[in-house]
Amino acid sequence: MKIAVLIARILLGLMFLVFGSNDFLHFIPMQPPPGDAGTYLGILVSHNVMSFVGLLMVIAGILLLVGRFVPLALVLLGPIVVNILLFHFLIAHGGAAPGLVATVLELFLIWAYRLSFRGIFDPAPAA
Repeated sequence: MKIAVLIARILLGLMFLVFGSNDFLHFIPMQPPPGDAGTYLGILVSHNVMSFVGLLMVIAGILLLVGRFVPLALVLLGPIVVNILLFHFLIAHGGAAPGLVATVLELFLIWAYRLSFRGIFDPAPAA
C-alpha cells in the first residue's frame, strides 16, 4: 500500500508541478480551444487568474513530491481538480482524460490520508 501511495503522490505531484509551471514558463505550446471555452480561458488569462491557479498548482505539486504537508496539498488541489472536470464536461466537451486521472489519484490519496481529514467530518467540533 505504501508503494501505491508513493506512486500516486509522485504522479499527481509531477502532473501539477509541470502543468502549473507551464503557466509561467510556457514550455508546452497550447492553442486556445474554439468557441466559448477559448473565450473563458482568455478571460482567465487576461485577468491573471490562471497565474494564481498555476502558483497553487506548483506549490501543491512540490508539497506532494517532497511528501510534507500532503493533506494541505490535497486540499489545495481539490477545487482545481473539480474546476478542470467542470470545464471539460460543461464547456470544452472533450479532453477530460488528464482531469479524470488527476481525480482518481486525488481521491485515492484522500482515502490514503483519510485520518488527516477526520476533523472535517466532525458534526460538533470543539471551539
